[in-house]
Amino acid sequence: MKDQYDLIVIGSGPAGEKAAVKAAYHGYSVAVVEKNTRFGGAGTNTGTLPSKTLKETALYYSGFYEKGLFGVDKELERSANAQDFFFRKNQVVDSQEEGIEKNFRLHGIDTFHGAGKLLGPNKAGITGKDNCELNGKFILVATGSYPFQPEGIPFDGCYVHDSDTILQINRIPKSIVIVGAGVIGCEYATIFSVMGSNVKLVNSREEILTFLDREICHALQDQMKEDGVDFIFGNRVEDVAILPEEHEHNVHAKLTNGEPLQADMFLYAAGRSGCSAGLGLEEVGVELGKRGTIVVDQSYRTAVPSVFAVGDIIGFPSLASTGMDQGRVAVTHMFGLHEIEKISEHFPYGIYTIPEVSVFGITEDEAIEQEIPHVIGRAKYTDMPRGKIMGVDEGLLKIIVEKHTRTILGVHIFGKIATELIHYGMSLVENRETLSDVISRVYNTPTLHELYKYAAYNALIEGHYLDKPTGH
Repeated sequence: MKDQYDLIVIGSGPAGEKAAVKAAYHGYSVAVVEKNTRFGGAGTNTGTLPSKTLKETALYYSGFYEKGLFGVDKELERSANAQDFFFRKNQVVDSQEEGIEKNFRLHGIDTFHGAGKLLGPNKAGITGKDNCELNGKFILVATGSYPFQPEGIPFDGCYVHDSDTILQINRIPKSIVIVGAGVIGCEYATIFSVMGSNVKLVNSREEILTFLDREICHALQDQMKEDGVDFIFGNRVEDVAILPEEHEHNVHAKLTNGEPLQADMFLYAAGRSGCSAGLGLEEVGVELGKRGTIVVDQSYRTAVPSVFAVGDIIGFPSLASTGMDQGRVAVTHMFGLHEIEKISEHFPYGIYTIPEVSVFGITEDEAIEQEIPHVIGRAKYTDMPRGKIMGVDEGLLKIIVEKHTRTILGVHIFGKIATELIHYGMSLVENRETLSDVISRVYNTPTLHELYKYAAYNALIEGHYLDKPTGH
């Protein structure tokens, strides 16, 4: 260990890890400071990987995609308890954390455990297991975000949870109220409903996931209703109270319209804030934005030239995928490397609900608002041979196509492994490929990738480029 480095990274989540490794790969000395005992940040420990693993676990224990598929429903010898539910999640988290630590060792990166704080433009202090001061040519802040906890809600980590503590429950609730119909709220609503919980999803707006194409959004919402999620729109929750264990429902709350809510558990999943408190940022001249975020320029440099910031701490889009590349790009600008100098302005969204949703490019509403002459192509999972084999009874791939040039402008998918299928659609949009490009290619059959070809043919028909078929 030493006290002089080319780069000091505060935070070992996806953004911090990838930045540290890239700098070390190019021969620069790097120190990583992590306040928690485990590496990986929210991406590994409380967010991305745990929640997605729980989704797969819920599918396994519920037999969601296998019900009736082979003539008999899958039956478990015993019902799943919380220990079963979290078993695989814990394995994945442990394996990923070990992989991150190994990656640091492989690249000769020094690691320090403790709370980091900027003592100057080129100095950081560490308080905790490792008490010391480090000097660095550059400092990168990648401390991530934490769940927003509004006043008046008695978060106790037992009955009333945020998106961190919900991963530590010791039982699967019979009923749960979830506040917030964004990505996190919708993901957990589908997970718990599939596991048999009675789920009420409360949202102040009149619909979920407002950034999605409306047709795809409504398809997801309809499926969630079919799976037992009860939507309460245009309301907020107030006066949340925890009752003693002898009561039938441990959490009692009231909606803004006066209606009571009762459930075994309560999850508040509406917003996150940047982990910037206590870092000494403003003292050294770093500008802060809303909810504790850090203001940066296009190179991820703050108002202090030697200090950069990436990942959730800088706000939107707050995705692990974008944070990783932000970290890599920041290192490029720090050391003048002749590599990728900015990440793409456009990126896919993956929503790990049951079923999944993933999108890239413009929506149908955006095409209308921008007065782009367009046609729509659709293909259903149930019409695909692979879909029939898999036994899925829902799923839709939708493409937005510029009418005159037949260029594909947007791809929107609702259904199983949508987050995997979207990347081919992303390539189509980025390369401005046409319907002819899609239908001229040979795809493995039976596969779900045939959805693209069928959607392209459907767009050709809807755009009156082809006569409508009279049969199959």
